[in-house]
Amino acid sequence: MRLAIEEAKLALEADEVPIGAIIVAGGRIVGRGHNLVETLTDVTAHAELQAITAAASTIGGKYLNDCTLYVTVEPCPMCAGALAWSQIGRIVYGASDSKRGFSTISDNMLHPRTVVTSGVLAEECERLMTDFFAKLR
Repeated sequence: MRLAIEEAKLALEADEVPIGAIIVAGGRIVGRGHNLVETLTDVTAHAELQAITAAASTIGGKYLNDCTLYVTVEPCPMCAGALAWSQIGRIVYGASDSKRGFSTISDNMLHPRTVVTSGVLAEECERLMTDFFAKLR
């Protein structure tokens, strides 16, 4: 999760919503990403999607069953859908998102075998978000 937080800080430096993601397989990083929505002028350029694309390219396949995603904030429904299609094995996230997180819509959005762990370094992940949005106001 610490590496995902570092990715979130890269987003912050680029005036992006500070969300970072790392995908690990077999003890090595196979994908990483941070929000690039503003930079790319693309509403789909979320950290998770950047990391999924990188991981699929690295492992040479679209299914990420043996991979773990570490992401600083609970994935949104769009990202949860992509994670379901990738059949990711495990998702570990920091801060919950009570407004836009996938669990606000349904707990069944992910692949049935995906294991979810929440609240890892949640305070630090949440602080990145609250500080970012406080500066905007």
